[in-house]
Amino acid sequence: MKKRIVLLLLAAALLLALCACGQSTTAAEKVIGSEGTVSADSLRPLSSADREKIGYQLELPEKGEEICVLETSFGTIKFRFFPDAAPKAVYNFKSLVLSGYYDGTVFHRVADDFMIQGGDPTATGRGGESIWGKDFEDEFHKNLVNISGAVSCANSGPDTNGSQFFINAVEPGGIDWEYYEMIYTNYYKPDPETFTLYYSTTLDTSKIGKEYKALYDENGGNVHLDGAYSTSGRGHTVFGQVFEGLDVVKEIEKTETDGNDKPLQDVVILSAKIVPYE
Repeated sequence: MKKRIVLLLLAAALLLALCACGQSTTAAEKVIGSEGTVSADSLRPLSSADREKIGYQLELPEKGEEICVLETSFGTIKFRFFPDAAPKAVYNFKSLVLSGYYDGTVFHRVADDFMIQGGDPTATGRGGESIWGKDFEDEFHKNLVNISGAVSCANSGPDTNGSQFFINAVEPGGIDWEYYEMIYTNYYKPDPETFTLYYSTTLDTSKIGKEYKALYDENGGNVHLDGAYSTSGRGHTVFGQVFEGLDVVKEIEKTETDGNDKPLQDVVILSAKIVPYE
């Protein structure tokens, strides 16, 4: 039992360890390039019916919808955006892409069967800034979760999003739902304040249903990163979903790293582009 509590504490530590994005006073105009800005049409929200269905992030983009194409030294990764649920995160990422901000940067943190993280021009895990030159707030949505392929904002705590992002990639079948239920029922519910003080957060199993479990059982992912389902309200904003190139993400995950999860051989984002889906 004590071992499981320690594991929970380590999971909470991973939440914080997704790294801070160092901020400076650079003006937002700096990252708006000659290619233009984010189009108004690309920020058009989806219908309420779409937003009310958990797992809608796995649907393919519609023709003409703006997507991101990451050309990496390992291959191509394509993902769609969710401006309806995370408008600031999407606007920030697209604007940075249009400025060429991510071109030539690396995935500076890689953890096998967990995620790959990039978006820091300094490649230290401590750099980068948003389009606004400062942190912006979290945008959690109950129907957008950190399953494999989900593209999320990296942060160092609540409302500290900047330029860094990560792509979840976890093999299906590894989630012990009974364990999370036990922790929530036996440790969190009796004394939420003490639990949060010592263990930070756990999955609020009172909020999850069979659809949530099925989505993770089929796709894999990181349930402890879902802010909408966290007992403390902490987590990571999902703003995109890979629909092509998840095999590339998983190949990157397998690259050899040092003690800080930094690849020994640079994994480079050769270019990042916003293009219409065909």
